[in-house]
Amino acid sequence: MKRRALLQWAALAAAADRAAAQASPSTRAIPSSGEPIPRVGLGTWITFNVGNDPPARARCAQVMRAFFEAGGRVIDSSPMYGSSQGVVGEGLRALGARQRVFSADKVWTGGDGAAQLEASRAQWQLPRFDLLQVHNLLAWEKQLPLLQRMKAEGRVRYVGITTSEGRRAREFEQIMRKERLDFVQFTYNLLDREAERTLLPLAAERGIAVLVNRPFQEGDLLRRLARHPLPPWAGEIGCASWAQFALQFVVSHPAVTCAIPATRRIDHVRENMGVARGPFPDAATRERMAAYVAGL
Repeated sequence: MKRRALLQWAALAAAADRAAAQASPSTRAIPSSGEPIPRVGLGTWITFNVGNDPPARARCAQVMRAFFEAGGRVIDSSPMYGSSQGVVGEGLRALGARQRVFSADKVWTGGDGAAQLEASRAQWQLPRFDLLQVHNLLAWEKQLPLLQRMKAEGRVRYVGITTSEGRRAREFEQIMRKERLDFVQFTYNLLDREAERTLLPLAAERGIAVLVNRPFQEGDLLRRLARHPLPPWAGEIGCASWAQFALQFVVSHPAVTCAIPATRRIDHVRENMGVARGPFPDAATRERMAAYVAGL
């Protein structure tokens, strides 16, 4: 009887886990099209750069499996990220997930952007990308017109530009003001809040979707916060960990479309995707969250 009861409890727990994984995450609309995408995506910087190590590549595929099971869609990579593109492509093929992914990649060269993008597409093993971005504004005067031509020809659905850690913020703002962009990507988190001054309001004004990179400062923010207890009211906004607290702050900003934290752990991707289901704090609670962290 004890063994039967244990098996029944295990079956119930597994069913509960599957139900939680299958719950639909909250979405935000891409302003230029109205297409909804989940508020939490998956980055691949460092975490998916595992070379040709078969066990490591298999673990990345399992992270992707957990991500898709939780309702995730947006995966972001770049030629800058070592073996990450090939690892993503191998995972998509193994999981049969090519139709489920919202593929976001970048051009990162001062040379032949078209050739690099074709090599990236082959690594992902996709007929075309959903989103292509000029990575860190490298040769953007040359590469952005290329992406715009590709969009006009139906070879990519959306185009954008990226930066990180506040690099070239003034130039980034100027490009947002004068160019037709579907997406921008930049850094925003509980401590790096400069984007609140200009870039986030400008994106809302111009109808540009926002992807947020480094929501955890590549883990530095979470390591710093781990020395302190969560505020007692964290549960009221659905946060059971510092990672959820930090990510909740980012994705609840009205101008943020999707955050793309990178991870190589299944439990972390599930934790992150839990945030995408809400509840989401209002403006006053977001300020309370930021003030609590600033006071630690």
